Amino acid sequence: MARQRLVIVGNGMAGLRFLEEILEHARGHFDITVVGAEPVAAYNRVLLSAVLAGEAATADVLLRPVQWYAEHKIELITGQVAEVLDSRARLVGLQNGRTIPFDILVLATGSDPMTLAVPGCSLKGVATFRNLNDITTFERFAGARRPAVVIGGGLLGIEAACGLARRGVAVTLVHLADRLMERQLDAEGAALLAAAITAKGVRVLLGANTRAIAGGSEVEAVELADGRVLACGLVMMAIGIRPRAALAASGGLGTRRGIVVDDRMETSLKGVFAIGECAEHRGTCYGLVEPCYEHAKVAAAAIAGEGISYRGSVLATNLKVSGVPVFSAGDFEGTGEAIIVRDNGVPSFRKLLTRDGRLTGAVLVGDVADAPWYWQLIRSRQLVTAFRDALAFGPAFAEAA
Repeated sequence: MARQRLVIVGNGMAGLRFLEEILEHARGHFDITVVGAEPVAAYNRVLLSAVLAGEAATADVLLRPVQWYAEHKIELITGQVAEVLDSRARLVGLQNGRTIPFDILVLATGSDPMTLAVPGCSLKGVATFRNLNDITTFERFAGARRPAVVIGGGLLGIEAACGLARRGVAVTLVHLADRLMERQLDAEGAALLAAAITAKGVRVLLGANTRAIAGGSEVEAVELADGRVLACGLVMMAIGIRPRAALAASGGLGTRRGIVVDDRMETSLKGVFAIGECAEHRGTCYGLVEPCYEHAKVAAAAIAGEGISYRGSVLATNLKVSGVPVFSAGDFEGTGEAIIVRDNGVPSFRKLLTRDGRLTGAVLVGDVADAPWYWQLIRSRQLVTAFRDALAFGPAFAEAA
């Protein structure tokens, strides 16, 4: 029986995880071709800020060497954008004119960075921070020692700002909201984080709306809506991402914000799947790594004929933001009873929200050792009434209680 032709468009973290999963579930069942738009094989985007800061080399962030693909008889095509999806002929067309036939197609096309449509947004010196190529731009700029402005106080913006600061660049972080990482942190946790990155040399401006970017042929300043002018030679925008769904739409697949998928991660066209940041499941697109890995696992199992389903992800953030450990999960700002513990000496902050005898949300900044336990309590919806008074002190105290 002839092996099926399996094509994966996208060689990012989700695409590579899918490859690893399909090799585990159905090794030897497919002729596999992977198409990546970037000139290098899959790498860990989470570590880009470490490369920017000079704390890691490009080689350190590569997830699998090129030889790994060859050893598993996977054809790896890099530096090529898939521009055409012919659903009827079941072909993918590349920018170099090559067409690749498929029996099964997995779209892991990722996302594009969003930019502010303000006057001056196309000036030389306005950039985004999404790939290894951006590092080269920032390294060249850092050597000039001109000030920089980073627009966006989410994870990526904070990491970029701190990375530039570690390179000796004077950086101002401009954020529209009243606190950093407003989707992951409550006000007090965010304030602790802001103090920590200020101590690292980043000037933080909150509630600041960018009105325009000034300059002749290149960036000279950022003008804020309140009249303040921030002199700079680089503007880095980190205001969010947009699922990359144009290829799917060109092939007639169902798209809304992202590529619409069912609980098997299958699109509106049989045998075509979408995973990662480009996929939209039950109205939600996910921009975090863990949901993307869940997508990869479900899609690989579905293609291998196994019957697992994806029901959506309960979002959790567990990472170091420029050296500051941060964890958040669940609904930490809804109704319920809040348990708050502060330790200004460390410093650390812990907020737990309970409702109807269950832990519904948690925010930890500084000390996140107990994060896995809280995460399990939130996901399992276990009753915590018996040890509620010890909940803030971790599992050892809870067991004693």
